[in-house]
Amino acid sequence: MALVLSFLLLLGYLCGNTISKAPPLPTEMPEVSSFELPSVNYETKGVSKAGPIGGLFRMVQGFLHVVQPHEFPEDILRKIIQKKFDPSTDYKEVVYYELGLLICAVLGLLFVILMPLVGCCFCLCRCCNNCGGEMHQRQKKNGLFLKKCFTVSLLVICVLISIGILFSFLAVYHLKTQAKMVPTLADSNLKDLRTLLSETPVQIKYVLGQYNTTKEKAFSDLNNIKPLLGGGILKQIEPKAIPVLDDIKAMAAAIIETKEALENVNSSLKELKNGTSQLGASLSKVKTDLETSLNNDPMCSTPPATASCDNIRRSLDQLDDNTDFDQLPSMNDQLESVNEVLKTDLAGLVEEGYRSVNDIPDIVQNQTKDTIADVKRILDSIGSSISDVTDQGSIQDAFSSFNGYINETENYVNHYLPIFQEFESYGLLGGLVVSCLLSFIVIFYYLGLSCGVCGFDKRATPTSRGCLSNTGGIFLMAGVGVSFLFCWILMIIVILTFVVGGNVEKLVCEPYRNRKLFQILDTPYLLNEKWQYYLSGLIFEEPSIKLTFEQVYSDCNENKSMYTSLQLENRFNISKYLNIKDHIQEIQHEFEYLNVSLDNVVLLDEAGKKNLKDFSASGIDSIDYAAYLTEASKPPTKGNLLSFADNLEASASDLPEGNFKESLKTQAKNVRTIHQQQVIPLEKSMSTLYQSVKALQHTSDGLVVKVTKIIFSLDAAQEFIKENASSVIFEESMMYGNTIIGYFEHYTQWVKDSITLNIASCKPVSMALDSVFDIFLCHSLVEPMNLFWFGVGNSTLFLLPAVIFAVKLAKYFRRMDSEDVYDDVETVPMKNTMGY
Repeated sequence: MALVLSFLLLLGYLCGNTISKAPPLPTEMPEVSSFELPSVNYETKGVSKAGPIGGLFRMVQGFLHVVQPHEFPEDILRKIIQKKFDPSTDYKEVVYYELGLLICAVLGLLFVILMPLVGCCFCLCRCCNNCGGEMHQRQKKNGLFLKKCFTVSLLVICVLISIGILFSFLAVYHLKTQAKMVPTLADSNLKDLRTLLSETPVQIKYVLGQYNTTKEKAFSDLNNIKPLLGGGILKQIEPKAIPVLDDIKAMAAAIIETKEALENVNSSLKELKNGTSQLGASLSKVKTDLETSLNNDPMCSTPPATASCDNIRRSLDQLDDNTDFDQLPSMNDQLESVNEVLKTDLAGLVEEGYRSVNDIPDIVQNQTKDTIADVKRILDSIGSSISDVTDQGSIQDAFSSFNGYINETENYVNHYLPIFQEFESYGLLGGLVVSCLLSFIVIFYYLGLSCGVCGFDKRATPTSRGCLSNTGGIFLMAGVGVSFLFCWILMIIVILTFVVGGNVEKLVCEPYRNRKLFQILDTPYLLNEKWQYYLSGLIFEEPSIKLTFEQVYSDCNENKSMYTSLQLENRFNISKYLNIKDHIQEIQHEFEYLNVSLDNVVLLDEAGKKNLKDFSASGIDSIDYAAYLTEASKPPTKGNLLSFADNLEASASDLPEGNFKESLKTQAKNVRTIHQQQVIPLEKSMSTLYQSVKALQHTSDGLVVKVTKIIFSLDAAQEFIKENASSVIFEESMMYGNTIIGYFEHYTQWVKDSITLNIASCKPVSMALDSVFDIFLCHSLVEPMNLFWFGVGNSTLFLLPAVIFAVKLAKYFRRMDSEDVYDDVETVPMKNTMGY
C-alpha cells in the first residue's frame, strides 16, 4: 500500500510541475489535424478465469456464508486500526462474528479428541471378543437384507468420500498451477509500473511538442492570408461588382458593333443608290427598245402575232424600278458620334475595373503585414512558455526516485519468492500426502466391497465362506483400522486450514471484492484523527476534500488518468493553467482593428461613365429604322426579270421567223444579263443593309434605359465597396482570426482531455492491487485452501459412518470360527476346523 500511495503522490507532483509551466492553450477547432497519444501496452491482463473449478470455489464460499452469515465487522476493524480495541470488553463482538467458525472448530476438536479414544476403546473391546470381535455369526432371518443395506450404504459413503478426495486433488492441482504463475505475475506488474513511469514523460513531451504542429498550421494560414482572408473578402464583393463590369464590357462591345453596323449601312446605302440608278437606266433602255419594236414592226398588226404583242406591251411594267433609296438619309451623323465615343477606350477601363477588384487579395496582404507580424509574435510568446516545460530534468529526478521504490519492491519479491515457492512445495506435498492417505483408506473399502461382493456365496455357511469373501472382510477391517489411526490427524489439518482460510476469505477476500475494505479505510478520521479524508490530506494536505480509496480504485480500474482519479484539479486547476484568454483577446483585437482600405478599388472612372452617356446620346435610337427596313425588304424591280425573259422568249417562239422575232430574243437575253449583273448584287447589298439596320435597331432599343441602369448599378456597386467594405473586412477578419484561434483552442482542449483522461492512466496501480489481493492471495492461495479443507473435511467426516458400516459388513464377508446349528433339542455352536 505504501508503494501505491507513493506512486499516487509522485503523479500528483509530476502533473503539478508539468502543467504549472505549460502555456495557455484553447478549445475546439474545425479542420485541424487530430492528435493521438503514443499508445501504451501493459502486460498484465487482469484476473484470469478459474474455469470449471470456479463453481467449486463458489460452492465453498456459499458454505462459508451459511456458517458465517454475519456482515463484515466494520466497527471491530475500525477499533483495531484506531488501536481502541479492548479484548476484555469487545471480545463478545468477535465471538458473535466468529460464532459459526468457532462452532465448527469446536466440533472438529471434539472429533479429534473422541475419535482416537473411540478407536482405542473399540480396539480393546474387539480384543475381548466384543464389539463384533467374536468370530461367530448368529443366523438371522433378515441377514441377507442387512448385508445388502450395509453394502449399498458403504458404497454410497465411499463415493461421497471419493468426491471429497477429488476436491482435494483439484485444490492441490490448482494451487500448483497458480504458484507457477506467481513469478510471471509479479514480473508483469513491476514491468507495467515501470512502463507507466517511462511512458508518462514521453506522453507529456509529445503533448507539449504538438504545440509546434499547431503553431506551424497557424503560421501557414497567416502566410496565406492573401487567398484565405483576401479571397474571402473578394468573394463577398464579386457578386456586386462583377455583374456590373460584365454589363459595361458587353456595352463596350456593342459600341464597336454599332460602329461597324453604321459603316455597313452607309456603304450599303451608297451602293444601292448607285446600283438602282444603273438598273433603272438599263431597264429603261430595254423597255424603250421593246416599245419601239412593238410599235414599228408590221408583224404586230398581223394576227395571230397581234395577241403576243399585246401581252408583251402589258408586261412591260415589270421592268420598272421598285425601290427608292434616294429618300433614305445617310447615317454619317450617328457614325461621327459613335466614332467620337470610341475615342475613349471603354474596354480598357473595364479591364482596369476587373484588375482593381481582383487585386483585393494583394491589397489585403500588403496592408496586413504589420498585423500578421504582431500575431506571430503573440503565438511565439505562447511557444516560449512551452519551451521551458520541455526541460524534463526535475521530472526525471522524480521518476528516478520512484524507480527506487519499484527496485526495492522487486528485490523484496525476488528475496521472498524462493521462500514462498519452497513453502508452497511443502504445502503441495502435504496436500498430496493427505489426499493420498484418504485415497488409501477409501481404496481399502473399495477393495473390501469388491472382494466381498464378488466372493459372496449364498449357499456357503459363515464357517465355509470362500477366500475371496474373507479377503474382502479383512480389507474392510484394515480400512477401519487406518481410519481410526489417521482421521484425527486429518481433522486437525482441516481445522487449521478451515480457520485460516475461512477467516481470510471472509475478512479479506470478500470485502476486497465488494470494496468494503476501501470503505473502511475511507472512514473519516480513521487513519489520522485530524484528517477527515486520509488520501486528500496525504496528497493535498487538505483533508476536507473528498478523495476516497474506493473512488480512486474504481477510477483506476476503469483505466482513468491519475489527474481524474486523484482529483488533482484541487492541487492545480488545469483550466487555469491552460487559460489563453489574454492571448485570444490580443489576437482578436489585432483582427478586430485590422487596417485594410479598399478606397483604391474603382470599378469605372468618370471618363467611362461619360463614355456610356455619350453613346446613349449618339442618336442611333432616333433613326427611322422602319423606313430603312421597308426599302431593304422590297425586290429591286416590280417584276421578276427571269420570268419576264422566259415569257418574252415564249412569245417570240410563237412568231414567224424574221427580224422582230430575233429582236425579242435579243431583249430577253439582255434582261437575263441585267438580272445577273445588276439585280443579284443589288439584292445582296439590300440584305446587308437589312441586317445592319436590324442590328442597329436591336442595339438602340431602350439604349438610354440600359445605360441608365448600368450607371445606376455601377454607382450602387461602388457605393457598396465604399460604405460596406469595412463591415465585410471586419466580418471576414473575425472569421479568419477565429480560425487561427480555433487551432489553439483545439490544441488546449486536447491537452486537457489528454491529461484528464489518457496521460498516466492508473490501471497498472489497480492491477497491482488486484494481483496481490485478488489473484495471489485469494484466487491462488485461499480459494484452493478452502476447497482443500472442504474436500478433506467432507471425506474425514464420512469416515465415521464408513467405519460403522464397514465393521457391520465385515461380519458378512469374513469366515467365522463358529456358527449357529439348529436341531430338535438344542443349538450347539460348531467350531471351524480351519481355525479362523
